[in-house]
Amino acid sequence: MTREIDRSPARLSSALAISAAALSAGASALSSTTALAGGLAGFALLTVGVVAGSRRGITLGAGVLLLGSLVGGLLSGAAYLLLPGVIATVLAWDFGEQAINVGEQLGRTADTTQLEATHAAGSTVVGVGAGALGYGVYLVSSGGQPVTALVFLLLAAVVLTSALRT
Repeated sequence: MTREIDRSPARLSSALAISAAALSAGASALSSTTALAGGLAGFALLTVGVVAGSRRGITLGAGVLLLGSLVGGLLSGAAYLLLPGVIATVLAWDFGEQAINVGEQLGRTADTTQLEATHAAGSTVVGVGAGALGYGVYLVSSGGQPVTALVFLLLAAVVLTSALRT
């Protein structure tokens, strides 16, 4: 008698995706109430997507979180609030996708803690490093430029990352 494998999203990556989405929504909340509304909607969509194992839900939730972060950055004019929100959004999307991939390929009951933790650590280092580099470039070359320049720089980085991933 064979037992069917549970192909639900992996637990650790799911929890990390939801935590990163909460961090992104929290960063949006610090900038404006309009951004908070987007952050909460994105958090809810991403959470439902992770729990249901829906790639579309995760992508839609991450997109709304990203819009919330960008709106917050534009309205507040504070680049230091924009960066954590955008980085956390990209990480939430990446962790959510990883949760689904691991669940589909190995099953939810397999011991994948080390695999998921390694992926999460690597993604976090790359995300924070890219954000720090982008912020450094912004500080050195801004010369009085508005935060809008940083918003478009981050948006370009997200689009480039998406293009490289497909």
